[in-house]
Amino acid sequence: MEDPALELVAHGVGSRTDLPLPLGLALYGAGAAILVSFVVLLLFWRTPKLGDAASGRPLPAGLQRAADSPAVRRGLQAVALAVAGLVVAAALLGPEETSRNLAPWVLYVTFWVGLVPASLLAGPVWRVVNPLRLLSRLLRPLSGAPRGAHRLPALGLWPGAVALLAFVWLELVPAGRTDPDVVAGWLVGYAVVQVGASLWFGEEWFAAGDGFEVYSTLLARLSVLGRRDDGRLVLRSPLTNATTTPSRPGLAAVVLVLLGSTAFDGLTRTVWWQSGPGSADDVGSGTLGLVAMVALVALLYLAGTRLSGRLSRLPLGPQPRLFAATVVPIALGYTVAHYFSLLVLDGQTTWILASNPFGTAGVDLFSTYGNVVDLRAVSADLIAYVQVGAVVAGHVVGVLLAHERALRLAPRAPASDQLPLVVVMVLFTVGGLGLLFGF
Repeated sequence: MEDPALELVAHGVGSRTDLPLPLGLALYGAGAAILVSFVVLLLFWRTPKLGDAASGRPLPAGLQRAADSPAVRRGLQAVALAVAGLVVAAALLGPEETSRNLAPWVLYVTFWVGLVPASLLAGPVWRVVNPLRLLSRLLRPLSGAPRGAHRLPALGLWPGAVALLAFVWLELVPAGRTDPDVVAGWLVGYAVVQVGASLWFGEEWFAAGDGFEVYSTLLARLSVLGRRDDGRLVLRSPLTNATTTPSRPGLAAVVLVLLGSTAFDGLTRTVWWQSGPGSADDVGSGTLGLVAMVALVALLYLAGTRLSGRLSRLPLGPQPRLFAATVVPIALGYTVAHYFSLLVLDGQTTWILASNPFGTAGVDLFSTYGNVVDLRAVSADLIAYVQVGAVVAGHVVGVLLAHERALRLAPRAPASDQLPLVVVMVLFTVGGLGLLFGF
């Protein structure tokens, strides 16, 4: 019989609950909220209103110096490297059972899910503490100057999109994804690939090719912390931060991988999937399902942006990435909806197991090893309301940002030209909620 903990962590989703109101009402209400928001914007938001990359209230100079200090960053990276080493050691030397091994819980819950609130509160934290940057710097004298640095700009964020797709595939598809040995092998393999690429392309590779750093940096665009054009740390509206996101090649791919993977995560919980394509629980069907969901989301998004852009007479080539930053709140909404309960409830397991990372008899460093997860930390109704609220709020903010971006790109075009993209957002909302609660 399969370990319940294994099943829980394997899908990257915590406790589920039935929606405490009729599903049809939730779907119609969510779709209506998007359309009403768009109408309000058409009537009252006719010129760009958000700040630009030069705006914001500067933080104290001392805080700026500490945040940018190489010594501080290297110290944090050293701590992160030590923690990563402990996690790999626990995976290899700790208990074989997923429910008692620290490594899967750290990777899939504390790190992957915890990176979201950390980035929203403190900015692009993984760029600061990324231990792979420290490893790359230590190995640089052995490898010499990077030979492919001149080719890195042309890659854009496509390597980061591929790295993210590889991780979500691991999280959602293979049956043995939570086996401690698999977790250890993946962490070591990922580090080898990333550090090797950085030695060839230079340390700036991590900003484009490390999926976790790309993810954290993208989420940080919805933080109140930002940087002006002159590099000064400032406080400003998250909406302004989002509008300053550079439209780099591959940006849309990153966002669509995030959206498509959460859609597939919801799909795997449906009766149709579990009794049909997913009943065999094999890598082939899971991989095809993940690719199909990412492709479906991408087709809808491309259709919406292309049609809206054509109506507004925008250049054909960069349309998807020009509006990609406006989809970040939607991706965040889906992430919160899927992972909120996981972090609050199952995230407790990490701290319980951290008290005895190797499962050694008699060891209880923090006096928590005998604790059990408190399932009363949040109510079932609160989980459901957070899920609906996150999805709807993400789409409303996405519509607002898309409207602002359209006003800046084509100020003379009728705002109604944005309607195709808004329709796609409504479809994302209804589809997302349906996958969460409807099956």
